[in-house]
Amino acid sequence: MAVYTDIADDELQAYLGEYDLGDLLAYKGIAEGVENSNYLLHTGCGYFILTLYEKRVAASDLPFFLSLLEHLAARGLNCPQPVKTRAGAALGELAGRPAAIFTFLDGMWIRRPNATHCQGVGAALAQLHLAGVDFPLRRHNALSVGGWRALVDGACKRADTVAFGLADTLTAELRHLEQSWPRDLPVGVIHGDLFPDNVFFLDTRISGLIDFYFACTDMLAYDVAICLNAWCFEPDQSFNITKGRALLLGYMRGRPLSDDEVAALPLLCRGAALRFLLTRLVDWFATPPGALVRPKDPLEYFRKLRFHQKVASARDYGISIE
Repeated sequence: MAVYTDIADDELQAYLGEYDLGDLLAYKGIAEGVENSNYLLHTGCGYFILTLYEKRVAASDLPFFLSLLEHLAARGLNCPQPVKTRAGAALGELAGRPAAIFTFLDGMWIRRPNATHCQGVGAALAQLHLAGVDFPLRRHNALSVGGWRALVDGACKRADTVAFGLADTLTAELRHLEQSWPRDLPVGVIHGDLFPDNVFFLDTRISGLIDFYFACTDMLAYDVAICLNAWCFEPDQSFNITKGRALLLGYMRGRPLSDDEVAALPLLCRGAALRFLLTRLVDWFATPPGALVRPKDPLEYFRKLRFHQKVASARDYGISIE
């Protein structure tokens, strides 16, 4: 979440006039994240999240995201729900941007997750994957291996200003992944961005998953690899195998990974690390002056990529094929 687009009081009041949410009592921007502009609304009916969709999110994708949230919630997954206007619309326009209002989830995200948190995330990810089995819509993952070459070509022009030799590393890694990327693993709806700041907890219990704007149709095990990258490294970017094992076991109690998926984990983890390294580089170079947002350090994922390049098998993440 972030704030790129400011909204005026009178604009917001007029927008809320289409809803049955009571009087606007207060609102404030939410600074975390990098994708859209988000505001916490306090109205006579409680708290809500207002999202203004910025340029990276295509308006044509919004029906997929909103329908997915409703589909998952109907199958027991706790995630934000779009609030509809009196006319039944989930989408509108505010400050020149597509906009939507969502229900507010209680809880907080965990800055230093432990193995218990990781196990819960694995279980929630499996629940998401199973709930999405009968979701009828599909969305191509533009940020999978087929989309990385354009990002590498753009990032390489300035990558060595971030770290010496980074451009050569990106080029070589992409070449390897393009040649080796698996094509025949189980596919379904993935979250694509299930980082700690997108998972809310009440104590050690997950109270909700948020921010589905990278959700798409892709390999389910790739989503697991994204979570291993996001949840199982320490601040010095050393991999915590106890957390890795907990996350994987939590996932596999709900949806067992096939032998082929387990064998592919090291490659999928490399791909996930490269994907976030590349998009963080893009954000590092492109964040506009004055935006209420802090770009995330791309070198975090450069160091994670180096770890995955040395992994021999899924045993190094905490599990192995029996």
